[in-house]
Amino acid sequence: MRLAFLLGTSAILASAQPLAVSSHTLANGMKLLIHEDRDVPNVAFYLFYTIGSRNERPGTTGLSHFFEHMMFNGAKKYGPKQFDIQMEKNGGSNNAYTSRDITTYTDWFPKSALEMMFDMEADRIRDLTIDPEMVESERGVVYSERRTSVDNSNEGMLREQLDATAFVAHPYQFPVIGWPSDIESWTMDDLKAHFRMGYAPNNCIAVVAGDVTQAEVLRLARKYLEPIPRQAPPPPVRTKEPAQQGERRVILRKSAQVPQLMVSYHIPQSKHPDRRALQVLDMILTEGRSARLYRRLVDRDQLAISVYGDLDDAIDPTQYVFGLQLRAGADPAKAEAILREELDRAAKGIDAAEVAKARNQLLSRHYRGLTTISGKANLIGRTEVYYGDWKRLTTFTEELEKVTPADVQRVAGRYLRVSNQTTGVLIPEKEGK
Repeated sequence: MRLAFLLGTSAILASAQPLAVSSHTLANGMKLLIHEDRDVPNVAFYLFYTIGSRNERPGTTGLSHFFEHMMFNGAKKYGPKQFDIQMEKNGGSNNAYTSRDITTYTDWFPKSALEMMFDMEADRIRDLTIDPEMVESERGVVYSERRTSVDNSNEGMLREQLDATAFVAHPYQFPVIGWPSDIESWTMDDLKAHFRMGYAPNNCIAVVAGDVTQAEVLRLARKYLEPIPRQAPPPPVRTKEPAQQGERRVILRKSAQVPQLMVSYHIPQSKHPDRRALQVLDMILTEGRSARLYRRLVDRDQLAISVYGDLDDAIDPTQYVFGLQLRAGADPAKAEAILREELDRAAKGIDAAEVAKARNQLLSRHYRGLTTISGKANLIGRTEVYYGDWKRLTTFTEELEKVTPADVQRVAGRYLRVSNQTTGVLIPEKEGK
């Protein structure tokens, strides 16, 4: 199995081509990144707006996610639902997602629809309809989504409480979907102000990848996007999370079939030099059935059904979260003690073979993401947002090669400390108790 894995990784690396991207800034401040790839006559058009729950405040939480819904509900030229209707008529598809840092819109379509897509995106950026009746309809949709993903989800509710406890100052404490009372009380002034700053063209990085030429993309961008006036972008987030001085703990008691455990540690933002070592550490601890935590907690001690690590990208200092879904009747305290034991063991020693395997896993994932035009568009944009320059994609292999076992051991000891830990435990209770 190991030989097959290494051969598969080698094939991916051998087929990888240098990534050529041209960078342009329109007169209104919008950044445009273009990658030409003519393997198929299709195009991926991704727009990354640097607006998320990080840019919200008490009273307006959830607005970034709300506009992810509103952006499909019609503008001046293309009315309600026409964005999806026209997309489907032309053989394309789309999606969107909101996170703490960004709201991203993803379009995939045949080259023949390129000009129409520029027209439709410009229409909703410039002239989105914020109709009171539609606002109330979507408010209900978002509230229903919150009930599904948080209120009626044991994992979702525990994670929300964990985040709110781990961060005492920084807006990463806010749930992306918003607090219930905020969802109920956004005003039209709140909505208009949030849209104006979040969807300012100078707050957007647009990526076009696929069967295009630089000249035609620039022509269309200047025709449709450049005339949109720049706006004041979201104010800078000045609040910095204070260093944690001791363990924090949240206990959630509710009706559930099995207990759950989540443990969070503060770590630096994605740009930080320790990022690659942390990614290697995450592979060693959580990736696959041969990972340290899986072998110990699932296979050997049989306390957990599953274990994962959440090491998502972030603009500001963030968190590294371990999640364990425990077996029915398992003792959360025992599982936590074993997790602590394994994290301490990582801080005492990492094998060179483990680092080499983790490096291969990360390289395989990285280059697999670059095998499609949508994968390239996503990685180009995310790297520009989180790492400050899309060119960090081209140095990924080199950066990983520099990670040593000592580096991985060091970051485990530096960040995965009890004094830097926030623990969340869900304890099942019988209904009605």
